Amino acid sequence: MVDKRMIRRDRADIFCTLAEGLKGKKAKKWDFVDDVYPLSKFASELNSRAQEIAGDGHPERTGIALAPLSVEIKDEGISYRHVKLLFGNEGRAATLEIHAPTELPEIPTDQSPLDSSWYPLQMFRELDDALIRLRFNHPKVGLVSLVTRGDSANVLKMDQQLWDNQNHWFVRKVTHHIKRVLKRLDLTAKSFFALVDEGSCFTGTFLELAFAADRAYMLEEEGVEISLSEMNHGLYPMSNGLTRLQTRLLGEPEILEKLRLHKTPVGAEEAEELGLVTLAFDDLDWDDEIRLATEERIGLSPDSLTGMEASLRFPGPETLETKIFGRLSAWQNWIFQRPNAVGPKGALTLYGQPESAEYDFNRT
Repeated sequence: MVDKRMIRRDRADIFCTLAEGLKGKKAKKWDFVDDVYPLSKFASELNSRAQEIAGDGHPERTGIALAPLSVEIKDEGISYRHVKLLFGNEGRAATLEIHAPTELPEIPTDQSPLDSSWYPLQMFRELDDALIRLRFNHPKVGLVSLVTRGDSANVLKMDQQLWDNQNHWFVRKVTHHIKRVLKRLDLTAKSFFALVDEGSCFTGTFLELAFAADRAYMLEEEGVEISLSEMNHGLYPMSNGLTRLQTRLLGEPEILEKLRLHKTPVGAEEAEELGLVTLAFDDLDWDDEIRLATEERIGLSPDSLTGMEASLRFPGPETLETKIFGRLSAWQNWIFQRPNAVGPKGALTLYGQPESAEYDFNRT
């Protein structure tokens, strides 16, 4: 209320503690609602407001049909056209494998849309679906390893299309969709490790996956490289309003400034030096180091990890989103498991019952 609707804190204080709530006129006067209509005018006024917001000045925005995703579900994993989710470690860990495009059609110059099979939309819809399935259907998965496969040149071509065509309404909407899916990754209560190894294509938009991960490991091997694109510098902001690169290098602005002009691929040693990855290992140590890191992570308390990750993922400016998804998520495992909430006389235990909750009034 005070952040999003800019309501005065004293009025918000009354509302938050007023059991019977506010009626229409006062709710509008205090700006809790936009308007109040009698029942006889409610439908027509609502329709008028919707038309006013939607506007009639964009005839090119015809929309497209979203074809259902093709998904194959087996015990060992879930497969889409461009994304695979594979389970391991007795269901405690998973690998999310994302494949780069093999071909990309040209963007129409007449503002007509592509269809839902266009790679950036198709792949990120699949990734979104996989993250939702992880969240709701696989609660025991504690760690997800992010892996990419394919030609980095094609990822750069995709990024160039997205960057060059932000005046195209459909491309712009798809870019916003990618931004939202990346935010879902930021806000997923799982640990994420990015593994940059042979065959990887962590480039531009795909590199955002590594920046979103809690750790990024890179193999020191000839030909294993990462690279930035224009898409890493502003079109995919996090909940804190910063890019993932800004967030990652919050305390190292001199490196961030240097990377704004960095256009060439980066090997493991330089990537570690620049802070683009967490650690780099050679071929002799790679398998053992990844195995040990994985086993260590899935052996830790899930609740503690959720609180820790939510606290660490959003440094920098505090926003309404970070208050909700970062700070609240980090602390709710404590608050909502206290006796005042779920004890024998707790508020949640007695919710809807005639008996009133009994509290321990010690604030700390």
